Amino acid sequence: MTHKGNQLHQVKPVKKTRVDLDAGLPDLPKRVIFAITFGFLGINMGFSLQSSQMSRIFQSIGANPNTLGFFFIFPPLMGMIVQPLIGKYSDRTWNRFGRRMPYLLFGAPIAALVLLMLPFSGSFGFGYGSLAAMIFAAFAVCFMDLFNNICMQPFRMIVGDMVNNKQKNFAWSWQQIFFNTGGILASLLPFIFTAFGMHNTAKKGVVPNTVIWAYIVAAAVLLITSMWTVFNVKEYDPATYAKYHGIDPAANKKSVSLWHLLKTAPKAFYEICLVQFFSWVGVMYVWTYSTGTLAKNVWGTTNPTSAGFQAAGNWYGVLTAILSVAGICWGFLYSKSKANARKQWYTLGLTLGGIGLILVSLAHNQALTIVAFILFGISYFTIHTIPFTLLTSSLNGENEGAYMGLFNIGICLPQIAASLLSFVIFPMTGKSQPTMMLIAGISLIIGAIAVHQIHEGVAAAKA
Repeated sequence: MTHKGNQLHQVKPVKKTRVDLDAGLPDLPKRVIFAITFGFLGINMGFSLQSSQMSRIFQSIGANPNTLGFFFIFPPLMGMIVQPLIGKYSDRTWNRFGRRMPYLLFGAPIAALVLLMLPFSGSFGFGYGSLAAMIFAAFAVCFMDLFNNICMQPFRMIVGDMVNNKQKNFAWSWQQIFFNTGGILASLLPFIFTAFGMHNTAKKGVVPNTVIWAYIVAAAVLLITSMWTVFNVKEYDPATYAKYHGIDPAANKKSVSLWHLLKTAPKAFYEICLVQFFSWVGVMYVWTYSTGTLAKNVWGTTNPTSAGFQAAGNWYGVLTAILSVAGICWGFLYSKSKANARKQWYTLGLTLGGIGLILVSLAHNQALTIVAFILFGISYFTIHTIPFTLLTSSLNGENEGAYMGLFNIGICLPQIAASLLSFVIFPMTGKSQPTMMLIAGISLIIGAIAVHQIHEGVAAAKA
């Protein structure tokens, strides 16, 4: 079935390739692509605060740096559990609110509320370094990631549902541009609040007000932008979806086990996951050890209660904003790239990020850290964009939500593995956080080398 203008025409059946399947999907107006992608701005405000401030928060309430990896296990664990289930069940959720949107409508308000738990974990008098404070903060992270993932997954799945192959680079780029914009806003907030006179330090065991208010603003933006998407995106009904994707209308009504889908996944699914393993090991160590690395290398301190350490926390927020700006600029370039050049862009992005993280581990002044995080920003955009483009171009329209959810396991398991390995690797480095950043950079470069073995496209995936 092909699409010309506003008319659908029957054609003689041919062997299906990804291009054949996507030929039925019409070009979407830019306002629709805007609505599909805009909500990622709010989603990433929560995730960006988590990545840039979580280590700072836990060390501020008394967590030992040796145990930081333990707390960073919870976010990917929640994602690994939630996203495959959301994908599987949303594939068969068709009601007046849509297919994916009901999950966003339900999840966004709760996500906004639980986002506020973590920064207040030091405000209930548990005591510096107390078990109660650590348990509360751990539960806060779990709930925050549980509902943030419920919100995030519909945004990713709707691109595969509604955007054709010709517009995929554009749509994924714009989604990541909004993602990075949210990261900029969230990461700069503590720095901005400090500049306007808000206290950036607090009594021992309490999170500074600059961080608390950053989370409050992020929760409000998450709710507003998510609701914008809910009320401005009209999903295809089951018959139209099947017609556009060239599949049996009953295909997405059948209940297929996640295990069966894993066994019959396209070759590209596992090939991309191999690259993702090395990519996300690197990203996890950036989240865990950046603040400590900056404090040690640039401010010459390892004391979490010192002004120097908190200044390093603010500076990491600024660097997170800088990497987001770099990602946006790279995204505009990538959005104009050709579909057959995705693997080259993937390799280049990971290589530049690896070089950037190695530079972070060695830099002793703020100017060099800016250059390093610009390079890592290119890689961060790449990791969040191109793997999903390669995957969705290798699926045939059936069980896409479930596959997108299962693909998240290939993102979460490396993070869990990296956290567990840190209990062995970190002591071996002499408890050196800069050395952990060096390892992160090497991991990204290994991922870049692994890109060449990916077979993109339905025909290649089944070969």
